[in-house]
Amino acid sequence: MISTTGDTFLGGEDFDARIIDWLVQSFQEEQDIDLRQDRMALQRLRDAAEKAKCELSSVRETEINLPFIISTGRNEALHLQRALSRDTLETLAEDLVERTVDICRQALADAKLDADEIEDVILVGGMTRMPAIQRAVADFFQREPNKGVHPDEVVALGAGIQGAALIEDKHEMILLDVTPHALGIMTFGSYFEELVPQNTTVPTSRTKIFTTSRDNQTAVKILVMQGESKKADENELLGEFILTGLRRAPKGHVEIEVTFEINTDGIVSVHAKDLETGQAQSIQVTATSGLTQDEIKNMMESARDYMVERRTDEKFEAARQEAETLIDEIEQLFPEVERVVGSADFGRDAITKARSVLDKARKAIEQKDTEAVQAQVEQLSRTQRMFKGVVARAQ
Repeated sequence: MISTTGDTFLGGEDFDARIIDWLVQSFQEEQDIDLRQDRMALQRLRDAAEKAKCELSSVRETEINLPFIISTGRNEALHLQRALSRDTLETLAEDLVERTVDICRQALADAKLDADEIEDVILVGGMTRMPAIQRAVADFFQREPNKGVHPDEVVALGAGIQGAALIEDKHEMILLDVTPHALGIMTFGSYFEELVPQNTTVPTSRTKIFTTSRDNQTAVKILVMQGESKKADENELLGEFILTGLRRAPKGHVEIEVTFEINTDGIVSVHAKDLETGQAQSIQVTATSGLTQDEIKNMMESARDYMVERRTDEKFEAARQEAETLIDEIEQLFPEVERVVGSADFGRDAITKARSVLDKARKAIEQKDTEAVQAQVEQLSRTQRMFKGVVARAQ
């Protein structure tokens, strides 16, 4: 059994909004009045849109009739009356229907399954009554969806089954809950360091060790985030806390252990501990921050002086030194290689590719990504051998 992640579900309000836009636009074209500016009119539009949407799941056309929708201010009331067909609604919401299929496609990709490996497809939510969605799902999975379960009750039934599985010693079915997004923290340089990968089975606990990012740093700020981007500002901020009382020392000398714990209820707890003193601080994440993008940006800016860095281990240090040695050798060979082959098309292409290898290696070193640096060492070695061969043949 697979399901899509919660924040990607489409709600009926998405479809209602398309009907409202259609009504508002047509009324404004006729009367030169924007109904969105009147709160009472907008609420009536929402109610009418929801009613029309539901009716169009069983009929081909419905009438939206809203008398006295707004007053012109000259003791004259205007009425709104429109006929909305199912075909028109499907045209208005065509991209939303396609997003439904995209979510199914992403869920299969995350589960590493093909559509023909799915035994049954269950429709969840009131909008799955829409014929266009049923057709789209049937076309994608190449089978008719199972309509034996009420779409408004299926989640409650699933919760009941899961609840019984948690308290009963014997049960025929095992349901595993997973994390819908990767969880981690923001590190120095505004990077996102993942601790709990996406689709990790819960309950779970993951730990990584970080260090201070500047000299004499006596506090670190832990910004808890979720998302899949390596850039922290492209992910969602869940919360923050500060661990104080660190001893003054050169950067990288104070180690902080960060632990993510997720229980069976999906509650995320994050702990940070100074490994030298044992001093600790924690936060429990139960919901999204609800902050605006500007507020999140300001928080991230103010936290830059208190960020942690990934601990530089011996494996990374060895890879870094080898990569930097190769980079220096290649840079020294560049002038001679450009002189020998720079005038030829294939030579210019080789030089461009070599520059790209150097840039990728430097970026991997900057991000302290051990695996990426090791991978670039191989590329650098090939580039170095090629350059030495060019110079040797020219002599």
